[in-house]
Amino acid sequence: MFSRPGIECVSIFTFSLIVMGSIVNAGPCDIYSSGGTPCVAAHSTTRALYDDYSDALYQLSRGSDGATVDIAPLSAGGVANATAQDSFCANTTCLMTIIYDQTGSGNHLTQAPPGGEAVGQDANGNDYLASATGAPVTLNGTKAYGVFIAPYTGYRNNNANGTATADAAEGLYAVLDGTHYNENCCFDYGNAETNSHDTGNGHMEAIYFGKFGGSGSGAGPWIMADLENGLFSSADTSGNPADLSISSRFVTAIIKGGPNQWAIRGGDATSGSLSTYYSGPRPNASGYNPMSKEGAIILGIGGDNSDTAQGTFYEGVMTSGYPSNETEDAVQANVVAAGYSTTSLTGGLELTVNSSISLRATTPCCTTNFIAHSGPTVNIQVISSTSSDTLKQQASWTVRTGLGNSACFSFESNDSPGSFIRHSNYELMVEANDGSQLFGEDSTFCPQAGLNGQGNSMRSWSYPTRWWRHYNGLGYIASNGGPHDFDSAELFNDDVSFVISASWASTISDEILAKA
Repeated sequence: MFSRPGIECVSIFTFSLIVMGSIVNAGPCDIYSSGGTPCVAAHSTTRALYDDYSDALYQLSRGSDGATVDIAPLSAGGVANATAQDSFCANTTCLMTIIYDQTGSGNHLTQAPPGGEAVGQDANGNDYLASATGAPVTLNGTKAYGVFIAPYTGYRNNNANGTATADAAEGLYAVLDGTHYNENCCFDYGNAETNSHDTGNGHMEAIYFGKFGGSGSGAGPWIMADLENGLFSSADTSGNPADLSISSRFVTAIIKGGPNQWAIRGGDATSGSLSTYYSGPRPNASGYNPMSKEGAIILGIGGDNSDTAQGTFYEGVMTSGYPSNETEDAVQANVVAAGYSTTSLTGGLELTVNSSISLRATTPCCTTNFIAHSGPTVNIQVISSTSSDTLKQQASWTVRTGLGNSACFSFESNDSPGSFIRHSNYELMVEANDGSQLFGEDSTFCPQAGLNGQGNSMRSWSYPTRWWRHYNGLGYIASNGGPHDFDSAELFNDDVSFVISASWASTISDEILAKA
């Protein structure tokens, strides 16, 4: 991988210049180096974090044949080559298998192994890998992909080089999706235990984002520090009214810490400056002064592999030494200049909100079958012009704006208004909308071009490695290979592809519909 000799020699680096409000010829790690706190780990799937970095950013594995490919920037210091990814992943599924360290220290992030909290892991006991396509964005108009962490997804390096240990000083920043979070533990990026278990207070120092154990002001989410056995917003373990709730779509989150001193800073990653939410002594509880950091690196999980949180990561680093506010302000200006913006989450046949549709299976066995439901159970049933009006309605769905993300869609039952297709324990169900965040996310799906070349495939928004699939006549959200029978790779592309047409309900007479 990329070698970066002499990283400690600040004078050889092109550093950040603030000239009339613009950043000239620098990446975030160049800026940290110029401030005397060089990066010891640098991870991003969206862009290079040094102005001369041109090696791989991340590795993909595709479901069709297990082949892998490295994705590099389009040019040195530039944005990731999303076109290469799209070509490699065409008509199949892809996972992000490695997020490479850009510093040359070899601190790459790979699939997290089992830990103290073994919840929802795959058949080998590891956490899941992220979908390669779950978090598309643009940087100044150029497409790239972030790391969409669904529950039970995580990355780790328990043998990192050069990261802070014990009470040594370090800094961390990350660019995150400020709208993707939950109330579970723990969506983290940063320093953790080297054995994937909880080894005590003060053995971690990581950025946390979400609402678990909230101690900030407002309803959350908050940037906090995961220092192990506590998410902290200040020295006061009871809370910090200065740690404000986050409302930005893209967030810059910063944690830094040294001997009895640490800080939380943050801001909108697309505009403006950083705010300081806390700066002061370590928490007033035992075990945090001095700290006992161990130096492993985690993404998307807690130090003991607590893996039920969710979030999206675009870029982040860990430094040697305690960065100055001025250095971090320059990094924030660089992030803003990168031009993060949203882009489409959907593809294939464009759906129209409030239209009524039916979805026909394309697997050779089942081309007269349509997605339908019997009570709460989603299944596929043979439907024709001679089918009963009841069955036609059960196979008809109204397209609605996504309840969990307005960039995607939800599907309301034609014969049970107010009830939607959702996933629950990986099964597709029809249930009444209870207005909760969980229901909204579970009932939101992002159509893509059919993986077998026909119609559309419906990807779960909240679990983007999983797609609507019919298997033994029932509906699931399935991955292309996985621990469950319905994750079988056999016929996967066919089973997840559906031709969309006007709904069967539209063939029922107005008189019958009026009586329904």
